[in-house]
Amino acid sequence: MSQKSGAARREPGFSEKQGQYQYLAFIYTYADMFHRAPAEADMQRHFQVSPPSVHQMILTLERNSLISPSAGRRQKHRTAR
Repeated sequence: MSQKSGAARREPGFSEKQGQYQYLAFIYTYADMFHRAPAEADMQRHFQVSPPSVHQMILTLERNSLISPSAGRRQKHRTAR
């Protein structure tokens, strides 16, 4: 089974947009629970995908203005808009 870069493991038939919503839901829920945005490594573990896949999805979400990087942080934490 082939996956596009940046795509989380999903049920067959889910679109790229639905994958974006899965990441957004994870970021929102994680931030609500832990009072900080998740690191890319947190998303990698949750979705069981490679680091480049998570990074590409993060770039896609940023490009679509759905998230923004946390200012002043070296870690890869993200905040939902």
